[in-house]
Order: sequence, then structure tokens, then C-alpha cells
Amino acid sequence: MEKLKSLIPESLRQMVVEEDRSTPDVNTCSSLLNFLLNSQVFHQLITDLAAQQTALCGKNNDSAFQNKLNGNQFYSKGDYSQALTCYSQALRAAPIDATDGDRNLVASLYLNRATSLHSLHDSDRAIQISPNYSKAWYRRGKANASLRNYQDAAHDLTIAQSMESSLSGKRSIQCELNIIKDQQKRTSKTPVQHDDKLGMPYEAPQAKLQCIIMPDKGRGMVSQSDIPQATLVHREEPYAMTVLKHCRDTYCHYCLNELPPDTVPCTTCSIAIYCSQHCQVQAGGQRSGNHQKKHNTPENISHDLEKHFAKITLGSNVDPDVDQFSEHMHECEGVNWPAVLPTDIVLAARFLIKHIKQKGGSLEAINTLENLELSHSYSAMTSESKLEIHIYSIVLLCCLQYSHGYECSVNALSISQVIILISQIRVNSMAVVRIRSCDANGLAPHFNGGSVTSNMEQVSVGQAIYTSASLFNHSCQPNIHAYFLSRTLLIRTTEFVAANCSLELSYGPQVGQSDYEDRQKILQDKYYFKCNCHGCSEFNMSDLVVNAFHCVNQDCPGVVLDSCVVNFDTKKFDRFLHIPRKEQSIEAQMFSDIDVNEVASISFEKKNHSLDINPGCCLVCGSHSELDSLHVAVAKTWNCMTRLQDSIISKEISRTILANAVRSLSLLRSVLHAYNRKIAKAEDILAQAYCLLGDFLSAKDHCEESIKILEKLYDPNHIVIAHELVKLSSIQLSLGDCTVVDSVNRVRAIYLRYYGAEVEVIFPYMEILQEEADKIS
Repeated sequence: MEKLKSLIPESLRQMVVEEDRSTPDVNTCSSLLNFLLNSQVFHQLITDLAAQQTALCGKNNDSAFQNKLNGNQFYSKGDYSQALTCYSQALRAAPIDATDGDRNLVASLYLNRATSLHSLHDSDRAIQISPNYSKAWYRRGKANASLRNYQDAAHDLTIAQSMESSLSGKRSIQCELNIIKDQQKRTSKTPVQHDDKLGMPYEAPQAKLQCIIMPDKGRGMVSQSDIPQATLVHREEPYAMTVLKHCRDTYCHYCLNELPPDTVPCTTCSIAIYCSQHCQVQAGGQRSGNHQKKHNTPENISHDLEKHFAKITLGSNVDPDVDQFSEHMHECEGVNWPAVLPTDIVLAARFLIKHIKQKGGSLEAINTLENLELSHSYSAMTSESKLEIHIYSIVLLCCLQYSHGYECSVNALSISQVIILISQIRVNSMAVVRIRSCDANGLAPHFNGGSVTSNMEQVSVGQAIYTSASLFNHSCQPNIHAYFLSRTLLIRTTEFVAANCSLELSYGPQVGQSDYEDRQKILQDKYYFKCNCHGCSEFNMSDLVVNAFHCVNQDCPGVVLDSCVVNFDTKKFDRFLHIPRKEQSIEAQMFSDIDVNEVASISFEKKNHSLDINPGCCLVCGSHSELDSLHVAVAKTWNCMTRLQDSIISKEISRTILANAVRSLSLLRSVLHAYNRKIAKAEDILAQAYCLLGDFLSAKDHCEESIKILEKLYDPNHIVIAHELVKLSSIQLSLGDCTVVDSVNRVRAIYLRYYGAEVEVIFPYMEILQEEADKIS
């Protein structure tokens, strides 16, 4: 793409750059299109991206057989994990109609994987492709027996026996049947049911919202009545969604949940992979095997077995109400552009194709994109960004011309519409996140009752457009929280919200996480606006200390500000000083638990009712610090923490590196203010290191110190505090510390505030954590 961009003549570049419009100029689009259509480089690019003859992401018979062979070799050596990986890779590559001797290759691969995993799902998939596959019925019977589903196991093995051609095979299956029937007599356990569908709890929104025009913020959402804390106010399915590139091998391409070992690949390409056949059908509209065809039942079996045979071969868990729009279908056939183009461009394609289909497949549907009620900031984009989306729009439309079943007009008007669509996606799309519990940092203790994960990590796994949710405005101190169950977006209040007050979520940066300047830069670079939320327009103590230095007088608790902080916050300080003294303390406490008189006694010199704050001067005693030397000292000292982080990742921590990091923490505390976020980070790193070394007492001390600082920067009931308390709880459990009960109860209270009834779904370990804490108490 960079090569193509470099070919654009300067005159065309200037036409794009000099546009002083809120929307792209049609004449500019036409000129750029004509230039590219006359470029051999452009035509070669489109061929490489969209033509069938150059497709690299299609099915590959040779690759499938090689991976199957590798899997068999690993299996014979007893390396079942590697065997499983090879069989899954073979399934992604195998054409659905490929044969393996007298069997379907895909069915054989599912059976091999079912053998490695004892998977009921994979046995079903093999049977649904090859209903008369006796080994698949036998494997299904063994899987059901392991689940104590003895009646189904007996049915499966009886069908397998009827299909088995050899006498020795029939006798072997009969022995298995006798064992199962005996076990069935001795147990009354309810059979374990399995289901490919996405089972999620449902909670309806409890507030009636309306969209209004707000001063300085445009459209926004409010409620007509008061809303209590932890109330679900919004629930929405995505208009369009796609998985992020780096998550393609670990998360389902439809529901974006973490992939299980028995994944289901797309039937026509080697990219998409799903957690279940439900998701495969929803995304691609096609599933492995012919589920409408009635297969010949085996001879000489009972009526009950005939019904069982029909139920399994036809697929009892197929959804009759598959979504009308199959979002992956236009990307299939193995063409390269869905794998190569950026995620937001792939998302734009899904949005566009769905829009065209909803309009009856009319080519003129592209011209109605401008009617979609999504904001954009095309006019605020940089010249490079404008040129980039001009080119991507043309490339995308040309690629879609090759897609099966769709035609897209490539002209100046359609290009201008797609440019706006991409700019809308860039400012309206949401990162779909998952909360991942991991033990990578060594914080998981070992319990008799099972493994309790202890380190929480928020991971972006997808990008989506939720059209109604895009109306919620941003705040660096949000009063609502967005989270996801599968593809569903849910928004819940995290505090009481009065009627007609704006409901605002965070687009990323928050007070406590970064200071005013950093937050403004992030929002300006990504969303093209200056934030004027309460946390940015009013004085708050968190912004004052989050990146502050320590006074040169080590006994003084005062804040020393950098020049950039002074430049951005002087107006807020000035307004704050004009508030009566009694009200200053109240306003400061609204933002954090820091006493304003402790870190800044506000003994500033006033000149004509304005502030004279000098960078490097302590806000309590007025002592001066050399800022350049402070920056150098912090950078040099932090190198030791970076080396310790690297050691934690490799799980090889030397005593020397740890000792250096401990000394560095002391140095950081002498240079940085006590509430500086960097000190909290250093304390957390040391807690991780001591956990890996098994010194849980030291780990607990450092973890508690980190939490104390974060509680000063955030609301003490912020979700960030809950995640840190999970770490502390794990350490306390390892020590047998009875105070873990208080930590776990506090975690649950915060999680309920942010996730309501879905806590147990999003944090399935929570129940185990509570049980282990109760044992100690």
C-alpha cells in the first residue's frame, strides 16, 4: 500500500490535502480513481488481493494431509497436545470434499481429534459428514460413556456394531456394550447434555433513554428519570463486527469468545475459525456436511436407534433462525484482502455489504450511506490520513467487485461515500474486550480446591460498530461502564445518575490512568476532539499528583510539577482558587481521596487575580527542583524495573536483578511524589517478582502499597482497584491470611457495581475465590 501511495503525483496529493470541506470532494475522488485505473501497479495489487488465481487463504489438500501425517506421528509418540494442534491445522486447510482413502478427509480429521480430546462435539461433526462411519459412532459412544451418558453411549455403540464389518470388531464393541450396560444399572446419574449454542443470561435494560443535543458535545444520551447505581441501561447487538488480526488463532471469529480445543473451521477458507458450529453457521451461512439430506439408516436396528441415528446425523443443535446476513461469506473463497487489509477497512466492508443487502442488494445502496446517523471527523483528519482512506476506499470497492454474489459500483460518488464510512468507523467503532485471567506473572497460588487465577488483564479482541451506543458521549470520569457478553454490548451505571444528566462512558483514557495532557493527546489523535468533561475542565487532585515529582525537601509532602502540567492546568488552578476555602476541600475530594492541603497548600502568589506557578517549585514549601536532572534520574532508575519485568516474563529472576529493583524503588520514592502512578507500577512489578520466587509475604507488602497509591488516584471503588485486589486476594490465600475475606468481599462488591448479574459469567473463577476465602475464615 505504501508503494501505491508513493505513486500518487503531487498535484493529486494537494487536491486531497487542500480540501476545506466536511466531506470529500467528488471531483478529487474521480481524479484519483482515473489515475489508479491507469496504473499497472494498482491493477496488480487488486489481482493479488482479490483474484481467485492468487488466493493464498483457500483450502489446501497437500497442507491438510501433511498436518494429518504430523499429527499421527505425534499421537503415536504420546504427544497428544502437538497431535491436537496438527489435526486442528489440518482441518483449517482441508477442502470439505477431500477424500482420505474411502473416507471424507474432514470426517477423518474430526475423528482423530475426537480421539485425542475425547470430544463429543468432534464425534458428532465426523458423523454428520460421514453418517456410516463406524469408528465415529464408536468414538461417540466412548465419549458419552466418559460423561456417564450411558443410554446414548449404548445407542452409539450398537449403531457402530451394526456398521462394523469384521467379527473381531463386533465382539470388541459387544464387550464395551456389556460394560456400559452394567454401569448403567449401577448409576442413576442424570446424563450430561451438550449444546453448541451460546447460552447467555438475559437482563433487559431498566431505564428509558433519549438522545438530546448537548452544548459543546453534540448528541448525547440521558434518562428521563433517576437511575440507581449498577443499573443496566443499554443492550445492543453489533451492526458489524470483526476479530482483530492478532487474535485470529485464539478467539472465535463470530462471538469473539476464547477458542476451545475442538474448533470449527470455515468450510471454504483457511482464515476463519469458530468455537462451535452455531458460530460457523451464523458467520458463514454454511456448515460441514449435508444436514438436509436424509441418510440411509443401518439395517436391523430398532425404532429407537433409528430416531437416535436421525437426530445425530441431521444435527439436533442446528439453529433454525440463522441470521439473514452472513458477515463472512463475501470474504470467503480464500481471497487475500480480508487477511491483508487493516481491521477497520475489513469492518467497513462488512458494514457496507450488510447495508447493501438490507437495501435489497441494490447498487444504489452505497449512495445512501450518508443517511446513516454516525458522526465523523473527516475535516479534522491529517493530510496523510485523508490520502490513506481515499486509496483504501478505491481498493476496497475494487476488491468487493470480485466477491461472490455482490457487485459494487466504483465511481466518484461511491468512493466518497466509502471514505465517509471509513472515517465514521474510525471514530465510532468500539474495541470489543475480554477480561482474561492469567498466571503469566506468577501470581496464582496453589490450592487444594483447584487453581484460582489471580492476575486480571483486559484484552482487545475485536472491533465493532454499535450504532445506538455511538450516541453515548465520552468522559474521563465516566458514570457508565461498557462490557461484552459474546457479541452483545451491555452498558451499566457505575454510580447514581440523576434524571436528565448525561450518561457518559470512557473512550479509553481516564482520570487516574493518565494526566490531563496525555488524555487530551489520545482523544485528539484518535477521535479528533478536545475533552471538556468534568475531569478535564475542573481541578482534580489525581491530575495534580499522577506524574508529579517529590519536593527536594524529603520531609515535605508537597507536589513538584513539570512545565507541561503547569501549562495545561493553570486555568483550572486559577478557577479553583476563586472558590471559597471551605468549598475547595469539597471539590478536591470529589475526584480523589487526597487532601488538597497535604500536597498543595495553595500558598501561590497571586498577581492581578491570576496564578504564578513555576515549574519545578514545590506547591507547599516553595523549594525549587532541577527538572532535567529529575527526568534523567527517573529514566536511569526505571531501567532496573524494566530488567526485572523482562526476568518475570522469562521466569528467571536473579537475586542481583531483584536487589537492584528494590534499591531502584527507594530511589524512585525519593524523586517521584508518593502518589505518582509510576511508583504504584514499580510496587506491582516487585509483587509479581516475589510471587514467582515464592516469597508471598514480601509480595503482599508490595501489592498493598501499590493499591494504596491507586486508591488515591482513582475512586476507591473503581474497577482498576478490583483487579488489583484479585492479585492481593491470591497472595493472601497463599499465606493463609484470614483478611482475604475482606479483599474478596470488596472485589465482589465492585464487580457487582460494574457487571451486575453477569459477574459470574465474566469472572467464572469468582465463586472458587469466594469458597477458598471462606475456608480460611
